[in-house]
Amino acid sequence: MQLARAGSTTSLLRCLSNWLALGLRRPALPALLLGGALCACAGPGTAPAPGPAPEPVSGGGCARVQGLRLAPEDIGLQTRGAAVTRAAPAAAQEPGFGRFEYCALQGEIFPVDAQAPPIRFQVNLPQRWNGKAVHMGGSGFNGTVITGTGPINMALFTSPLARGYATFGSDAGHPATAAGADFALNDEALLNFAWQHLKKTHDVALQLIRRHYDQPPRRLYFAGASTGGREAFTAIQRFPADYDGIVATAPALNFAGLRLMGVRLGQASYRVPGGFLPPAKQVLVRDTALRSCDPLDGLTDGVVAAIDACRQRAPALLAALRCPGGQDAGAHCLSDAQIATVRLLHEGFSFGPYLAHGQTGYDGYNVLAGTDFSGSLGLGNSPVPAKPPSIAANGYLFATGDAYMKYFIARDPSYDALNFDFANPGPLRARINALSAVVGAIDPELRPFAARGGKVILAHGLADEVVSPNQTIGYYRSQVEQRGQAAVDAFMRFYTVPGFQHGGGTFIPFWDLLGALDRWVEQGMAPETLVATDVSAGANGRQRPICRYPFIARYKGSGDPQRADSFNCSH
Repeated sequence: MQLARAGSTTSLLRCLSNWLALGLRRPALPALLLGGALCACAGPGTAPAPGPAPEPVSGGGCARVQGLRLAPEDIGLQTRGAAVTRAAPAAAQEPGFGRFEYCALQGEIFPVDAQAPPIRFQVNLPQRWNGKAVHMGGSGFNGTVITGTGPINMALFTSPLARGYATFGSDAGHPATAAGADFALNDEALLNFAWQHLKKTHDVALQLIRRHYDQPPRRLYFAGASTGGREAFTAIQRFPADYDGIVATAPALNFAGLRLMGVRLGQASYRVPGGFLPPAKQVLVRDTALRSCDPLDGLTDGVVAAIDACRQRAPALLAALRCPGGQDAGAHCLSDAQIATVRLLHEGFSFGPYLAHGQTGYDGYNVLAGTDFSGSLGLGNSPVPAKPPSIAANGYLFATGDAYMKYFIARDPSYDALNFDFANPGPLRARINALSAVVGAIDPELRPFAARGGKVILAHGLADEVVSPNQTIGYYRSQVEQRGQAAVDAFMRFYTVPGFQHGGGTFIPFWDLLGALDRWVEQGMAPETLVATDVSAGANGRQRPICRYPFIARYKGSGDPQRADSFNCSH
């Protein structure tokens, strides 16, 4: 494996110091990952591309697009047109890049159904434009406008806008509410969330970019994580001619399977007496796995990299966790009911052949390989289900699964997902099947996108507690099985990140995935092993090689464990 040139740890720390000197308080790590201020020094694996860069295009003010209205025929899917509701000059500053100016446009795309909400969007037009654009994806059930002014979610690096990309995003066609998913009671709002907002926002944004600069972008990328990763794959599956490349991290490809897995987990926790794992036992499971599996990659550093070897230890770990006789004996062990809940998380669940594209269930998590389910997106803190279930009390997976069943499937706000019969779904079966194709991005057909030269950089944290990395691994493997390794390598690179959860974790990579994608698309420089700097608390700028799947970074046995060159990528 070729090792990309690592950035200097000293330089990164100096950059972070400069960031703090500007008065930018370092946020908590989940906030940082979701778009807080970000150090923008030249980072790991970001050697400048050879050859002269195109001259940036100078954009004018906002006057050319102020109050602009677009006709329905300007948009590729049915709407009642769109309008720019606000156009204002804006400026920002990022350490290492200095001040940059742009025109920030906000607007609405009008629905056909008067009862449906509009799609609210933002488009940012930098004064010094590099001729390229990035469509940025959302998260969860969306509902908040993706402004496009921060870094790419779960791909921490300098914001694309600071680097001269025009950026844009939307709220996917509905405002956020306390219920989270109640927008799905409206057909047009549901379809907008599922996939239509992507095309509608894309077409509006390109019209605005063209009218502002008198030319379209020469390259257009999509970048997102979680729901945004699903949106990235949806975009190239449904509209393969619209994008030149995507960055997708932790993509919720099997959206229906993910939500149904959450329902099944809720049933294991709350329908089975004693099935819920209180926070202390969630930590017990994590710590037991870490003690057993952390050293398997040659270094005890709080990061489990040798996931496959660790998963082989699962039976022994479950036996060590079990209380004598299987009865709950306190915080130091698990009852048989709690063991069953952990086993479900570990093994996944098959619930019958009623999902699209041959999917019959959802792959398990690495809960017995160090994944932490005790955090804010974990299993929750309540031994009883709230009415309705909440993320804090009952965990992210069950709360969102219950909302999906209420509003997407049953379309009944009083529906109780704990009573859903997986073996006999009855009249709900047909709707589950239909929506799994409409909302999900598990379609394996990527050949039209690949045939026109499109590129994919796919990444997933191996400690993800929300979207199972094993589901993404399964999708990637299916691509290889169907097309062969060489054909897949020609358009897709897949990286797994040990210790990286769904935003937080014991290893949070700072790495330039957009730059790697752009060099691949524009110059044919296919990425190999990348290098990331860990920005998790207490990491002190340690670096690791991020290996192409199925390789992992193993410590050589000597050398500074803070340096990437002290590791090799191997099985």
